[in-house]
Amino acid sequence: MRVEISWVLLAVGALLLLFGAYASWTAGRLDRLHHRVELARASLETELARRSALVAELAGSEILDPASALLLLDAAHRARAASLDVLEVREQAESALTRAIHATGTDIEPWAGELTLAMRRVQLARRFHNDVVVSTRDLRQRRLVTWFRLAGHAPMPATIELEDGK
Repeated sequence: MRVEISWVLLAVGALLLLFGAYASWTAGRLDRLHHRVELARASLETELARRSALVAELAGSEILDPASALLLLDAAHRARAASLDVLEVREQAESALTRAIHATGTDIEPWAGELTLAMRRVQLARRFHNDVVVSTRDLRQRRLVTWFRLAGHAPMPATIELEDGK
């Protein structure tokens, strides 16, 4: 009888140990994903700032007509001033900058190549950020993560939706 109980206790202990190891691995994976979200957001922020700076430089170069230059400069300033902390405001400001770029016909050499590259880099950074956010959210919605609160106090990451000239 004692031998049976000790085997049962040993089996229960082994299962608890395996469960703890899996929970620890999942929490570590979640932590790494949250870190990747932060890095992707920083990268996106950098690319958005580069694009705004390039557009402001183009607007100040006196190549464009004054109305187009003013439109671009205003849109670039609003995009820079908007914070990613208020996501909706930032999305609207960056989308307005994209629309202003397309509306002004900024296909003037040598700016066209640089601006196209900047727009593409913003697209890629946003896509990468959103992919990491989706992966993080998928993991956070698993039962083990929610029941045992493996995400800690980290806020749920959000995707960023921009009109970025797809």
